[in-house]
Amino acid sequence: METRIGWDLALAALLLAFALSMVVSWVYVSTYRGLSYVRSFANTLAIAGVVSAIVMLAIGDDVARGIGLVGALTVIRFRTNLKDTRDLMFAFATLSIGVACGVLAFTVAIMGTVVFCLAMAYLSFSDYGSRRLYNAVLRVQVPITPEEQRSLGKAISEFAPSFVLVSMRDLGGGTQEHAYHLKLRNVKEKGQLLKSVSAISGVSGATLLMQDTSIEP
Repeated sequence: METRIGWDLALAALLLAFALSMVVSWVYVSTYRGLSYVRSFANTLAIAGVVSAIVMLAIGDDVARGIGLVGALTVIRFRTNLKDTRDLMFAFATLSIGVACGVLAFTVAIMGTVVFCLAMAYLSFSDYGSRRLYNAVLRVQVPITPEEQRSLGKAISEFAPSFVLVSMRDLGGGTQEHAYHLKLRNVKEKGQLLKSVSAISGVSGATLLMQDTSIEP
């Protein structure tokens, strides 16, 4: 026998689905680190929970409606491709929240939203999963004399706890071009690093290339 849901309970479910979807969408916008942000996707996250809640409220306990919905969805083709698997998780989260609200599992919807948002915030602002050993490349021209090269190594070590020489090229005239991979102690000190290196006698052409934090090599 079909269970009828009153308009007040249905409205509460839809409003809660929208509120929780907005929270997920806000977390997505706040933690986004990529280079191709799309505003429409954030808007989609905010409303996707409402759509899935409407579907679940409409189906209720009616098996025939569920089968009809599956048939209707086979006609609709979604051609939007998500380039980032993280975006897929956000989309799935809002849909799941809407489903939970649609079946009146409000506690599950609220607790699920809280846990999901906290987990995504932690993963976004921490270094979990990163295997990057170096976050900058320093190129510099230095005399071949041991004294200047020791001074260069000492200057680099003041700002980079670990570094490695990855290439060396002879420019002639007693000068070499060195390329170092660095792991900076503090990214904000990159200007001080360049200033310290350039102050060494005979050293010139110091350039620092920072790696993109949104790309894991």
